[in-house]
Amino acid sequence: MIRSPGRLLGVDYGTVRIGLSITDPDRILASPLETYSRRTVTQDAAYLATLVRVQGVTGIVLGIAVSLNGHEGPKAQECRAFGTWLEGATGLPVQFSDERFTSALADDLMFDAKMTKQKRNERRDMLAATLILKGFLEGGCEPYRPQPPGDQEV
Repeated sequence: MIRSPGRLLGVDYGTVRIGLSITDPDRILASPLETYSRRTVTQDAAYLATLVRVQGVTGIVLGIAVSLNGHEGPKAQECRAFGTWLEGATGLPVQFSDERFTSALADDLMFDAKMTKQKRNERRDMLAATLILKGFLEGGCEPYRPQPPGDQEV
């Protein structure tokens, strides 16, 4: 659990790009920060560790890909491994938040704003990170809890 007061960093995980968003110190607003293009593991760790230090981040909210029936697939397991790595790289607690439909919603919002395809592609990941963080804040900062295997929605 993220217990320390202060800013939260929202993360939309990707193997090529990572969308980043941030809250204000009182955790009222979630704002887009940037889209980070991944490099090497060492460079990524150094960049993210510096970012959280400079921004005064006290916890990280990482979007996790959950299937429509609420179960986690291979992409979610990849994301969990990234979350473990991210905790080690930054020294901060990572909480997962269900990210279903955030990229699609980000696309819809940008399309409605009449953004060009190029601008939508440039901003999709950081807007998705903002939606992940916003959902986390609106949900009372409750961590995502996966459904136990075998529990099927009917």
